[in-house]
Amino acid sequence: MLDADAVRVWMAGTAQAVVRERDRLTELDAAIGDGDHGVSMQRGFTAVGAALAAAPELSLPGALLLLAGRTLVSSVGGASGPLYGSALRAMGKALGDAPGADGKQVGAALAAARDAIAGLGGARGGDKTMLDAWIPAVAGFEFALAGGGSLQGAAAFAAGAAEGGAEETVAMEARKGRASYLGARSVGHLDPGAASTVLLFRALAESVS
Repeated sequence: MLDADAVRVWMAGTAQAVVRERDRLTELDAAIGDGDHGVSMQRGFTAVGAALAAAPELSLPGALLLLAGRTLVSSVGGASGPLYGSALRAMGKALGDAPGADGKQVGAALAAARDAIAGLGGARGGDKTMLDAWIPAVAGFEFALAGGGSLQGAAAFAAGAAEGGAEETVAMEARKGRASYLGARSVGHLDPGAASTVLLFRALAESVS
């Protein structure tokens, strides 16, 4: 079940992972971007933690995700804040006023988040963006759930699929974002947005039961 407590644990786990991996994310972004992804993600999820802590009255997972998304949009510049913020807001809208979400509901919300990222960024699979981790992650979640897996099992499977998708960006030539300016020189580098997506899905798998 993904309830309000699980969302708080999810966001806190993501924030901790971002702090732990900040330098790695920055190094990945420095190679093919503007080198601020780690710092931006840390600033954004630190702000999310503060915003959620200041709203103890929120008891619905959808409302918490909407707040987290709005906070990311308002606290992180560049592309990553709006993209992650839009994703979490889309999840929040998809969950609506449900007090808790089962696997099917979480799968639909994750698909809405994926679509929000694609709609805002205009990227597709294979463009060497965070979508190359989100697309297999959502597909993996749906596959595991359809096979009878639990919400926790599907989330763990999705995290593994996200990691596999992120690794595949190493061989891709960027067609979107700042990395696309490098053309063929972007090949051989892991996309930083895909790398941070893995952290988000790992934290999700550790937050649901």
